[in-house]
Amino acid sequence: MTVRLNPYLGFRDTAREAMDFYHSVFGGELTFSTFGEFHAGEDPAEADKIMHSTLTTELGLVLMAADTPNEMEHTPGTDHSISLSGEDDDESVLRGYWEKLSDGATVTVPLDKAPWGDTFGMCTDRFGVTWMVNIAGSAA
Repeated sequence: MTVRLNPYLGFRDTAREAMDFYHSVFGGELTFSTFGEFHAGEDPAEADKIMHSTLTTELGLVLMAADTPNEMEHTPGTDHSISLSGEDDDESVLRGYWEKLSDGATVTVPLDKAPWGDTFGMCTDRFGVTWMVNIAGSAA
């Protein structure tokens, strides 16, 4: 089983530009997915916004980022969260983390099947830290 703890940055319409910059700094492999690709946005005008981006370097650094939809609050300087992601073969490790982190938290996205095929949830814990848990879907 593999579990990763990664910083996740939020932007307002500049995630692609920011991640291209970080790619120029750190190198590695950079991927982007848009809201339109996953039919996940409520506003068709936001289809080209970045829903998820990952930069993975040869040294094992991982940085993730996304654009914040217009209907969600975005305050620069507080636009970060922590992402727990990986496989949960026995369905206890990542789900267990989720249960503990979400206890007493504000759950913004319940842990459930996501449009990209994984199980995903997001909450802000009782200390104000935003957590995202992404459990890899079954290999098809």
